[in-house]
Amino acid sequence: MDAHSKENSSPPPPAVPTGPSGASLGNADLAAETVVSTLQPVPETTAQPAKPWWRELSPSWRALAVIALLVLLGLLVQALAPVLTPFMFGAILSYVGAPVVSWLNHKGVPRAAGAVLVIVAIAGFVAGMVLIVAPLVSSEVSRIATKMPELLTEAQTKWLPWINQTFGLALAFDLTQLKQLAADNAGVLGDITSKLAGSAKLGGQVLMTALVNLTLIPVVMFYLLRDWPNLVSSVDALVPRSMQPTIRQLASEIDAVLSEFLRGQGMVMIALAAYYCIALKLVGLEFALPVGLVTGLLVFIPFIGFGLGCMLGMLAALTQFSTPGPIIAVAAVFAVGQILEGFLLVPYLVGDRIGLHPLAVIFALMAFGQLFGFVGVLLALPASAALLVAIRMFRRQLVEPVQPVQPQAVTGTSGAP
Repeated sequence: MDAHSKENSSPPPPAVPTGPSGASLGNADLAAETVVSTLQPVPETTAQPAKPWWRELSPSWRALAVIALLVLLGLLVQALAPVLTPFMFGAILSYVGAPVVSWLNHKGVPRAAGAVLVIVAIAGFVAGMVLIVAPLVSSEVSRIATKMPELLTEAQTKWLPWINQTFGLALAFDLTQLKQLAADNAGVLGDITSKLAGSAKLGGQVLMTALVNLTLIPVVMFYLLRDWPNLVSSVDALVPRSMQPTIRQLASEIDAVLSEFLRGQGMVMIALAAYYCIALKLVGLEFALPVGLVTGLLVFIPFIGFGLGCMLGMLAALTQFSTPGPIIAVAAVFAVGQILEGFLLVPYLVGDRIGLHPLAVIFALMAFGQLFGFVGVLLALPASAALLVAIRMFRRQLVEPVQPVQPQAVTGTSGAP
């Protein structure tokens, strides 16, 4: 083999490192390039955020947990109902009056002064209703007790024959026995207010509890109205950070539903008060204005407002009119008013606003009344509307599957000079 072949078969020389521009690098330049390359950041990916512990549960377990919490909360409220009553009424009235206090505060009135003004206005409204209803009930009961024998005679000689002839019935009753019964109980009916005031049920511990509650309600209202923004912020701070968006959205939706309920209920009250006042005046009832105002403005208390107004109206009609025609007309006014309330005003002005089916309304009134008594009947519709909002939120946030978050690549910036 010649020298030329040996030269071609020799191994190639080692490659000389070059820089970005292609120039040869010495040992010092090579070391610097190696250090710079090691300092450059490596592309990173964002880790998927950890899901809250309650999202790790299956939908069935989540539903059972929420139901168990609601049951425990209901039992706790039922056990503490006597203690919670003044605080509950104070909170409800504060929720109604908080926008007024905030509006006054924007106008330059301190929140403490605005709270006092709202409390005085609500107390004046309640006192006015009591001053209207109490004398009216007392006078009508006394009048009907005095006129009861005369009314029974008219019933036997005028009303009963008219009913039998009109409807083809054969009704009859013992007038002598009824007159004797009315005469024996006339004094009891006339003194019903004094007897109730002096009874043992309104004395002692019950009377003290009522006085304490009446004193606590305005005190609770004052502090809630004065510190409303701070209380809302404090409650918001207690919520875990991961759940704050959900809780805030839930509170916002419940607030919107309750606001719609209050606006709709206010419109129903005004409309019914105007209807009863005008209709009873056209019939010729002497107490048309107070009876109409009481019936319309107390309609926010289911069944009780209408029942009290109807009782007052019929008592006034029985003591004023001597023929069945006007009395039947008064009864017809209340019947038409109930139809207007149940089938026109409430469905369109309240029901559509809070999203409750009529059967759900009836069930809520009966269930809350059975569980919590009078307070339950009063809070049945707004509480049911709020519960419906919470159920919808629960279905959206807990039952429906959560879409996983896709990781996104983040490119680091070069640290080379």
